[in-house]
Amino acid sequence: MNEPQDPTSDSSAANLPPPSRWQRFGRVVGRVARAPFDGAGLLYRVGQDNLHFTLPVLNGAFGDQLAARHDRRAIPFSFRRHGADVAVADLRLGPAADGRPRKTVVFLHGLMGDEIIWQTGNGAEDLRFGPLLQRDTDVCCLYVRYNTGLHVSENGRQLHQLLTELVVTFPDVVGELVLVGHSMGGLVIRSAGYYGQEEETKNDSAREESGPPDSQNPSSTEPQSPATHHQPTWLGRLQDVFLLGVPNDGSFLEQNSHFTSLVLRKINLWPTRAISGLMDQRSNGIKDLRHARLVDADWQNEHADDLFPPRTVVPPLPGVRYHVLVGSLLKTATSALHDYFGDGLVGAGSAAGRVFQDPAAPQDLLISTHIYPQLHHGTLLSNPEVYQYLRDRVKE
Repeated sequence: MNEPQDPTSDSSAANLPPPSRWQRFGRVVGRVARAPFDGAGLLYRVGQDNLHFTLPVLNGAFGDQLAARHDRRAIPFSFRRHGADVAVADLRLGPAADGRPRKTVVFLHGLMGDEIIWQTGNGAEDLRFGPLLQRDTDVCCLYVRYNTGLHVSENGRQLHQLLTELVVTFPDVVGELVLVGHSMGGLVIRSAGYYGQEEETKNDSAREESGPPDSQNPSSTEPQSPATHHQPTWLGRLQDVFLLGVPNDGSFLEQNSHFTSLVLRKINLWPTRAISGLMDQRSNGIKDLRHARLVDADWQNEHADDLFPPRTVVPPLPGVRYHVLVGSLLKTATSALHDYFGDGLVGAGSAAGRVFQDPAAPQDLLISTHIYPQLHHGTLLSNPEVYQYLRDRVKE
């Protein structure tokens, strides 16, 4: 007895008559009708996956105004763990397995970013530099989130204070220090180094003026003042600084925005003044990207809004290894387009930085510049070659 034929078999399907014109039309209409719902569902899922960017984007655009109003949406400068701010004392850092201080890597995101960009990409299994480093090496990775709408120098001061608190709280746990910054995060790192050096210089001068602690009264048991008491400093532990796509000489996008606003204001008609006024509402952090302003004096200067304003040169820290990593949309690095457009958001010439290419720089400066072709600004955060370079240098 023959078995009944499977209606889903190839032979059965081959014997079915082709769909009529009306059937085909009905299927098309059905797909068209479902498209908005499918698209809405996709947008919803994408939105939920990237919901953590909402607050950082708001702060990047208007964070200075939020902070001025003490708005609860203004992001505080803090270490982050499990999606929440964590106080330094609550980090509960431990030494390496052999009891020695542990190399510590601190990651700083760029404009409108957060710590997630260092941890995961498309899905929880798409690990990025932080988790990969902890898996492949014996380092401690810490992540910072900050209000990117504030002046770079304001965030630089806060990073200096946070790192100082870190080494004071865990003096026997935090060993060599490595800082990794993407885009604006690299400028914040450089600004923190400037203010760290400035404070060390002031403290050294204060100790020299006060003389030995017991020179006037050897029997005195009074505690030393903070100015004369030597605290551990994070600069003394800093070994490497990685600058990924950092606009060290400014952003061409912000330079164009400033120039456009300036021209519209000069035309001095009501519509152009209105447009210029709206453009000028962008945050102080964004405005600082025009010429990579790293210190307070630059944005406080009365000529700060000039087309070519004064700018304080912040040189690399002596004895620290700098790794300047430059992305490029092009295959080669020999054209003017490469220098100007670079990774699409930061020009390659700006990312390389004149201060890092100075032939008259002291010999003790340790600077390595690497160009990664066909990488845009965002893929610097997930590229395997960039990670391999980071890992190999951190393991040294």
